[in-house]
Amino acid sequence: MRDGRLKGQVAWISGGTKGIGEGAARLFAREGAAVAIIGRDVKDGKRVVDTIAGEGGKALFIPCDVTKADQVETSIEQTVGHFGGLQILVNNAGIVDVRALHEYSEEQFTRVMDVNVKSMFLAFKYAFPHLKANAQSYVVNIGSISSYVGQDGTPVYTSSKGAVLQLSRSIGLDYARYGIRSNCVCPGITDTPMLHEHLDKAPDPAAHLAERLRRVPLGRILTPEDIAKAILYFSCEDSAGITATSLIVDGGYLAAAEWDCGASDST
Repeated sequence: MRDGRLKGQVAWISGGTKGIGEGAARLFAREGAAVAIIGRDVKDGKRVVDTIAGEGGKALFIPCDVTKADQVETSIEQTVGHFGGLQILVNNAGIVDVRALHEYSEEQFTRVMDVNVKSMFLAFKYAFPHLKANAQSYVVNIGSISSYVGQDGTPVYTSSKGAVLQLSRSIGLDYARYGIRSNCVCPGITDTPMLHEHLDKAPDPAAHLAERLRRVPLGRILTPEDIAKAILYFSCEDSAGITATSLIVDGGYLAAAEWDCGASDST
């Protein structure tokens, strides 16, 4: 579908080479957007572009380290130069580092915060002149259920995701006057490379995942496409009137007080 909800729009998506970012890029293209895919993995970036082109969409891969101001600025300008504008900014790039807080080096701490939070500041800073040129523009930042609750072994990741939620709110408040809406999508347990990187730290990754999923009322792992649909909602006028808030997509995880949601008899 090329006459969809994003017809004529241009989207910049960080971390767009795999996982949630890839899911969003492909969905946006199907909905009519031209998509700039931002990331460091050239092979996967080109693969996503080719997939979108094969589906009849428009996409451009731009290699970029989102922690570097000059590279982020260049990626924004290349997006605008290639597609003629910018209406949608999706800050999806993120990393996790599983270790106890006292085990982090200063460099490791800084790396997680730079990728997960500083990158969003840089992207908005350089996108703002282009976003404010439109009647409506959209910023969607990807948080996590860890924006709300703690998690064993990931103190810096959870801290960064709490910051993402607050930054999303601040952008929504400060830039509403320019017609820019900013919201945060907070995924639960989603089938992404980053999840498996986390799981691989456990002695039995499959058993650890199964244990975690028993806390999910829907009883299944989420897909990148599940999250992409929420990102799309915040990236068009389907969500008109909504800004400075968040949408939790977690299969009911945060609503459950019980650890094992599959243990009770449903009859």
